[in-house]
Amino acid sequence: MTRIKKQRDIIDRKELVARLDDLAEWSGYTPKTRGEVLTLFKETLGTGREQIRNRFEIVGERGADSIRAQAFLMDQLIRVLYDFAVTHVYPNPNPTTGEQLAVTAIGGYGRGELAPHSDIDLMFLLPYKQTPHTEQVVEFILYMLWDMGLKVGHSTRSVDEALRLARSDQTIRTAVFEARSLWGDQDLFHDFKNRFHKEIVSVTGPEFVENKLSERDERHERMGDTRYVLEPNIKEGKGGLRDLQTLFWIAKYLYQVDEVGGLVERGVLTREDAKRFAKAENFLWTVRCHLHYLAGRPEERLTFNVQGEIGRRMGYRDRSGSTGVERFMKHYFLVAKDVGDLTRILCAVLEDAHKKKRKFRLPELSFLKPNIPGFHIDGDRLTVEGDDTFVKDPVQLLRLFHEAQKNGLDIHPHALRLVTQNLKLIKTEVRNDAEANRLFLEMLCGQPDPEETLKRLNEAGVFGRFVPDFGRVVAQMQYDMYHVFTVDEHTIRAIGILDRIERGALQEDHPVATEVVREIDSRRALYVAVLLHDIAKGRGGDHSILGAKVAEKLGPRLGLSDWETETVAWLVREHLSMSRIAFKRDINDPKTVSDFVELVQSPERLRLLYILTAVDIRAVGPGVWNSWKAGLLRDLFLSALTAMTGGLPRVHRENRVGQAIAALCSRLSDWPAEEIDAHIELGNVNYWLTFDTDAHVHHARLIREAESKGLKLHIETRINEELSATEIIVYAPDHPGLFAQIAGGMALGAANILDAKITTLGNGMALDTFLVQDATGEAIKEEARLKRLWKAIEDSLRGDRYPRRELETAAERALPTRMKVFTVPPRVFVDNQASNQYTVIEVNGRDRPGFLYDVTRAFTELGLQIASAHVSTYGERVVDVFYVKDVYGLKVDREEKLKQIRTAVLEAITPESVEAA
Repeated sequence: MTRIKKQRDIIDRKELVARLDDLAEWSGYTPKTRGEVLTLFKETLGTGREQIRNRFEIVGERGADSIRAQAFLMDQLIRVLYDFAVTHVYPNPNPTTGEQLAVTAIGGYGRGELAPHSDIDLMFLLPYKQTPHTEQVVEFILYMLWDMGLKVGHSTRSVDEALRLARSDQTIRTAVFEARSLWGDQDLFHDFKNRFHKEIVSVTGPEFVENKLSERDERHERMGDTRYVLEPNIKEGKGGLRDLQTLFWIAKYLYQVDEVGGLVERGVLTREDAKRFAKAENFLWTVRCHLHYLAGRPEERLTFNVQGEIGRRMGYRDRSGSTGVERFMKHYFLVAKDVGDLTRILCAVLEDAHKKKRKFRLPELSFLKPNIPGFHIDGDRLTVEGDDTFVKDPVQLLRLFHEAQKNGLDIHPHALRLVTQNLKLIKTEVRNDAEANRLFLEMLCGQPDPEETLKRLNEAGVFGRFVPDFGRVVAQMQYDMYHVFTVDEHTIRAIGILDRIERGALQEDHPVATEVVREIDSRRALYVAVLLHDIAKGRGGDHSILGAKVAEKLGPRLGLSDWETETVAWLVREHLSMSRIAFKRDINDPKTVSDFVELVQSPERLRLLYILTAVDIRAVGPGVWNSWKAGLLRDLFLSALTAMTGGLPRVHRENRVGQAIAALCSRLSDWPAEEIDAHIELGNVNYWLTFDTDAHVHHARLIREAESKGLKLHIETRINEELSATEIIVYAPDHPGLFAQIAGGMALGAANILDAKITTLGNGMALDTFLVQDATGEAIKEEARLKRLWKAIEDSLRGDRYPRRELETAAERALPTRMKVFTVPPRVFVDNQASNQYTVIEVNGRDRPGFLYDVTRAFTELGLQIASAHVSTYGERVVDVFYVKDVYGLKVDREEKLKQIRTAVLEAITPESVEAA
């Protein structure tokens, strides 16, 4: 254990004892003296903590030093407290055997590790049952600690009781296993430790290993079973401190060592392993100390609002291509990966070495096992024939994983450890080796389960060494609330989704992709494109363009043909184009389709891009892929495919309109013919193409009911369970500013708008449809909340409430949210090329209540008519696209007016303007 530097600057124990003795000798121990004693202890604790914090934050001491200094400070205070109690408060010059007491630190404190605001875990150890004297001493110590403001976890147990509980309870056994004598009767403590090791540790090794590994797995499952989460728990999360402690607990339990260095001497860890352990431990402790100091409490989650500040305190600065906070979090995830490597390999080695042996085992039938040169099969695990296998032929580092995938085998822990120790063998010669690249490409495109194989390659470090460009995005995060996973995990998940689509396992969610994937000729190009689509993130510049350049170089190395390489480069360069067009443009506009066809050029590229787009979106995170996005992509795909395969877009549109009307008529068979004809006249081409038959039927009945009752305003809601959203339909007389009024009412009703479809009918009425969610991302279902929302929309439309004024007041009173941590530069783009009929305006900014209302209000004041709106939210970022015309129903083409639009909308969405209003 590291020695504490300048200990007396933290706490001068002799001086503290002398001052306490003076107080006691001057007036004896009285209630008044207790107050003075407590004040003295508080001052000493405060001074010591301040000294430790200054060393950490100003001098720059390591986190590992800081947590040991915290433990040292508490050790000294508790020892002085104990001596003061038995000398001045409850003196007992000749204690009996039954009055002996040992004060013991357990748990993390027992290891000599104490974060700034962590609990102090104590066990008061007795030879037999508690006596009145020991009870008084224990109570005095505890009350003084509590009155100092400390959180203390404690137990008072006899030796027999402590052993009995440790034997039956795994949690207690682990805590007691870390027991360290603080003060009191040393013989009593040593007797307990000796019996604990003899009666429990020596006979429960395999059981302890199994329980700890099971406990770790359950904890990982509870925390999300991935180390790459947006706001990781540095203590309990995967790759956090608890995983390191689990590793050491197991090794210490089996080998009876007190420090990691002892495991090196026992041959359990290599010196390199021990260095990685120490670096990871120090980094995590440093982060945890900063987190505790910043929060002022025992906070363990590395939330968005502290990541930037902790990164700054630890010296991470912005660089070209990545911000300081992204660099800090990347380092965090790389450390978490190191922890995963250590725990995965070494815990498995220990488990394998100390697992319970079966009483009876059938002989292995070697003739049933495949013959794999350079390897052999141990049970159901693939391992190497000798420790020099990789040295003799470094390509075997890839073949190990290839054969495991091919034969459905796990990989032996010993082989994985040898892989880790021989990663440096993967040099330029190996990367350019034709056989090595063949093996890699077969694993990437292979079945079964390329995702699991690539995960293994990545965890072992082989992936990043063999494809250095991929190594650059390992643990690469994006500092936003949209991307859930790091780039490497997102990529591997996307490949897994592609594999499942190809096998038909996602038929229900991806019916079109499941059919289309059977028609492609460029299977290898598709898999490589998925692998490389985000390969250049974090480099600065457009990652799509930079990634295409990577593809041009890597394709030939992997053995792709010139055509395949060109196709992969194109897919990587354009991998965002289809989603951008589908989600931001009116796909019922013929020019949108014709522009997209001009970009794609061939049905094969269209099929490949469609599948790549689908798997990319789905791999972003849970809930990102939904039926709304699926429908937009499907419609764009089918429209483009029809145009490219000889179908005329206009004829295709007319056919689709005719089919939509026919489907509606068949569902309204109980209506009079003249009433059906009158209703059909209300809709324009875009209306029939935008909605499906169920929606057309619902709208027809809604309009019929409103007209029969003479309603000038009619609002209906339906719950869309698939999207976890509420659909709100507003039927009202159309007029300038209608959309803004509705958006304002929804903002007042605390509804977040996900999508908006605007329709002006032939009778002058507007039929506007919105998909909304509440602040938690769920559908608004409760009747009371829906009524409040209806009322807010009605009041806004009738002029009884003023959204602008109320939203500004609410913004001033609002408490800070996680969203405010992120900076999204407000931007406004005006495009007159995307449509022949409309001016297209794209608005980007940080999400907040009333954002859409502010934008649409600005449009109203500018005299613009909104024909359609495409509302998208990506975490904290809003991307809203509007198709507009001027007051004369024409595109806006005057540069002066376009400049006015940009300025007015930008002012409306800039946060400072909102706060100042």
